[in-house]
Amino acid sequence: MPALLAFARGIDRFNEVIGKAVSWLILLAILVSAANALIRKVFNSSSNAWLELQWYLFGAAFLLAAAYTLRQNEHIRIDIVYGALSRRKQHWIDLLGHVFFLMPFVILMISYFIPYVALSFRSGEMSASAGGLIIWPAKAMLLAGFVLLGLQGVSEIIKKIAIMRGDLDDPSPFITAHKQAELAGKALAEELKP
Repeated sequence: MPALLAFARGIDRFNEVIGKAVSWLILLAILVSAANALIRKVFNSSSNAWLELQWYLFGAAFLLAAAYTLRQNEHIRIDIVYGALSRRKQHWIDLLGHVFFLMPFVILMISYFIPYVALSFRSGEMSASAGGLIIWPAKAMLLAGFVLLGLQGVSEIIKKIAIMRGDLDDPSPFITAHKQAELAGKALAEELKP
C-alpha cells in the first residue's frame, strides 16, 4: 500500500500543478475577448480566429482542470442522502462511484478520442469558419482532459481504499449539518469581532 499511496500522491501533485496553471487560461480568455471587442468597436475589424481562440482557452481550462476539481473533492453531487450517511458509507459510495461509473466512462471516452484526435491531426482539420483555427488542438484537449481525469480517478480509488483500511487519515472527516452550522457561526462571530 505505501507504493500505491506514493503513486497517488504523485498523481495528485501532477494534477494540482496543471489545475493551478490552467486557471490562468481563464484570464487569458478574458483578455483575448476584451481585445477582440475593442478591436471590433474601434477598428471595425474582427476575426473568427480570435473568437475561436476564446473558446479554445475556456475549453482547455475547463477540461484540464476537471481532474484538479476531482482531487479537491469539488465536483457537484446531490447531498440530500449522501450527507445524512456515516462517513464510512460515504467512502463506499465514492469508491463504488469511481470504480463503476467514473472509470468506465473515462476509459470509454479515451478509447473514442484517440482515433478522433488522430484523424483530425492527420487530416489537418480546419475550422469551417472563414479565418478560423486548426481544430486538432481543441480535440486534443478533450483527450488530455480525460486522461488526467482517469489518472485522478485511479488516485482517488487508491486513497479511498487506504482510508477505509485505516492506512490513511480521512482528509475530510464527517461533520453533521448541525456541527457545520455551529462552526460557521463561530467563524462568522470571530470575523465580526472588532
